[in-house]
Amino acid sequence: MTKVMIVEDQVMPRQLFEMIVRQSDRYELTYSIDNAAMADIYCMTHQVDLILMDILTAMGESGLMAAARIKERYPDIKIIIVTSMPEFSYLARAKAAGVDSFWYKENSQVPILELMDRTMAGESVYPDEVPEVVLGLARSSEFTERELVVLRELTSGDPDAVIAQRLHLSVWTVRSHIKHLLEKTGFDTRTRLAVAARESGLVILGF
Repeated sequence: MTKVMIVEDQVMPRQLFEMIVRQSDRYELTYSIDNAAMADIYCMTHQVDLILMDILTAMGESGLMAAARIKERYPDIKIIIVTSMPEFSYLARAKAAGVDSFWYKENSQVPILELMDRTMAGESVYPDEVPEVVLGLARSSEFTERELVVLRELTSGDPDAVIAQRLHLSVWTVRSHIKHLLEKTGFDTRTRLAVAARESGLVILGF
């Protein structure tokens, strides 16, 4: 039996994953927790073969960071990232962390149990693209990667000079990107743009 740990802070998805695992004759639920920071500890002390890991977990802990730590110490443990957030960088960051497969809760074409089977069989299953998000008058596919990076930093509320320093850009370049974002989306202020971007999940600061 494949021993599964679930790391999910939302009650309904966690209960759904628990039910799927328990009803399967191939998987055994070992732990179900809401904080990614605890995942390392359980892997140290108990056998875990597969982890279903959310990205945004309790106490502000990042599932991507936890996955990277676990993969470094226990490369044989399979990890599937499960998320409802369309943050544009998550797919690339999950691959860089060594995550085996990636599953969008609301947009996946593959049932989670099938994805678990394929992952345990040695396949790495990733969606072809990030779910598209509408932001004002624009679709997320209309933004450049640099614009999305600036947009993420804009949600911090920091001044342009601070954003520019973090991104190693000039203040004028940052302001130019913000101007283009406002033109594309139709928002009349950067504050409204930042709030809408954060609420859409297209850009998430700190995870």
